[in-house]
Amino acid sequence: MTSRVVVAERVLRANDELAQGNRARLEAAAVFSLNVMASPGAGKTSLIERSIRGLSDRIRLAVIDGDLATSLDADRASAAGARAVQINTAGQCHLDAAMVGRGLDALDLTGVDLLIVENVGNLVCPVEFALGTHRNVLVASVPEGDDKPYKYPASYRGMDVVVLNKIDLLPHVPFDRARFRHGVEVLNPDVQILEMSCTTGEGLGAWLDWVVDQVEAHRALKEGRGGRA
Repeated sequence: MTSRVVVAERVLRANDELAQGNRARLEAAAVFSLNVMASPGAGKTSLIERSIRGLSDRIRLAVIDGDLATSLDADRASAAGARAVQINTAGQCHLDAAMVGRGLDALDLTGVDLLIVENVGNLVCPVEFALGTHRNVLVASVPEGDDKPYKYPASYRGMDVVVLNKIDLLPHVPFDRARFRHGVEVLNPDVQILEMSCTTGEGLGAWLDWVVDQVEAHRALKEGRGGRA
């Protein structure tokens, strides 16, 4: 058992070093980045599509899509108007820094303001592997239930933003908003919770504004005008 722990620590340490290299590459290109995580079907790809279309006149986007197989998600991002690269993980339940590095190799970041990394649909493994991105975003959805923060606490602790998607289904699905929010805020008191529906567009504006604010703050910091990196 001890040897397994040592091996796991070495893997994570090596991954962290590669993640630092990814961050350095993004900083050199003046690109702000998001790691978007969720369980399968919560709406990661729909949120990314909406973001690409909603920000096209303000922010230039690129996307690295991680999935077990196929190029379906990258195809959707590309069709929405972003530069996109698909990374197939060959059965692994998460992206790691090496995979994202290969995605960066395949992307021309010239003229890109924002890189969105769509992680593999999973509420366990992705949070353990740093990718070199600047912010972590978790997409939850009403049909998953209000108990997810209680069942998967590690997935909520390290997030900068939690997006509660599919609120258009609230009249049809038993979901206690107060219970969900309490579960998230106990784990992560400073997290921002944004409610929306990618289907109807309700609440999308607050998410787009947050993304723009983050990109502009990063740009200001790079230009020496202060702000949070």
